[in-house]
Amino acid sequence: MKMNKQQTVWILVLGTLLMLSWQGMAQNTLGTSQKPVQQTGTVSKQPRRIWLDTDIMVGMPDKRGAREVDDAITLIMALRYADKVQLVGISTVTYAEYGYNVTRKLLGWYNRTGRKIPVYRGSDTLRDIGLETDASLAMAAALRRERLPILAIGPLTNVATVLKNHPELAKQIEEVVVCAGRTPSLPFRPGLELVTVGDYNFEMDPEAFRVLFNSGVKVVLSGYECSVYTFLGRTDLDFLAGGSEGDKWLSKTLGPWQMLNKNVFGVDGFVPWDTTPLGYLTHPNYFKYYEAIPVRINTRADDTGGSGQKPFLEVSYDYKDTPWRATYAYKTLPGFEEIVIGSLKK
Repeated sequence: MKMNKQQTVWILVLGTLLMLSWQGMAQNTLGTSQKPVQQTGTVSKQPRRIWLDTDIMVGMPDKRGAREVDDAITLIMALRYADKVQLVGISTVTYAEYGYNVTRKLLGWYNRTGRKIPVYRGSDTLRDIGLETDASLAMAAALRRERLPILAIGPLTNVATVLKNHPELAKQIEEVVVCAGRTPSLPFRPGLELVTVGDYNFEMDPEAFRVLFNSGVKVVLSGYECSVYTFLGRTDLDFLAGGSEGDKWLSKTLGPWQMLNKNVFGVDGFVPWDTTPLGYLTHPNYFKYYEAIPVRINTRADDTGGSGQKPFLEVSYDYKDTPWRATYAYKTLPGFEEIVIGSLKK
């Protein structure tokens, strides 16, 4: 169908109005100077050497029936993409002893790099910033040898201890990639939005985030808002049951976690939250980011049903009173889910 000149002009005007309307809605949430970008990524001939700090709990007995499995999937994914990242060392936090043992078990099954990857126990309490552990000492020693990014997919107690006790090492940290943060007032309601959950990694040790941001180290936040786009259903991972010894063990641990998610969130599957911070390092083109966005810790009423108030780690270009800045991942693009699943099939 051919259009006359007047029809063409009206279509162009309508398109411009729609674009301006969309921009205005985005500004209401993030402020008037937002700069959404998509990482272009560069192809490197050498894998990027990284330190992994994790609160891995997969397979740990729990009264609810299961504990999170996403740290384990992230670890396996990092090992499978050894052409993109090379794990220099791994530190555990929260349930440090259990995490140490299960990490070593997973490395025994999935580490095909030909390299020994050391594992270190870190903070158990998440309230002891400054108390040296095997993890903080090993992380500090590694940073003295070389400049590294840190992939932190648990509370930041270990990282904060290094920065507090060894502030001269801040310049040795390329960036800290964290699974945490949100845009203002964004509720964390996964699945069918039946329940609101907290920003676990941040809320377990908010002071550690203050130490990190005050250090001036570059921070990348890739939390709920970005990760919720990636969902692994029960049938997506059925193949693990017929795989290797490690695959079969992982399959058995995934079942209770999937059931817990179905009972609590109404969906037969789960979000592998910690895979998106890793994705920033391995597949940056699959995400959209806000660059140099101001960060602030705000305090208001608990949104998870608790009494009183709690802190919220939030980003907005409207925050003019904070020196803190971050790269904030706000969207995962199509295809990343298949990359996660594919990493478990390699």
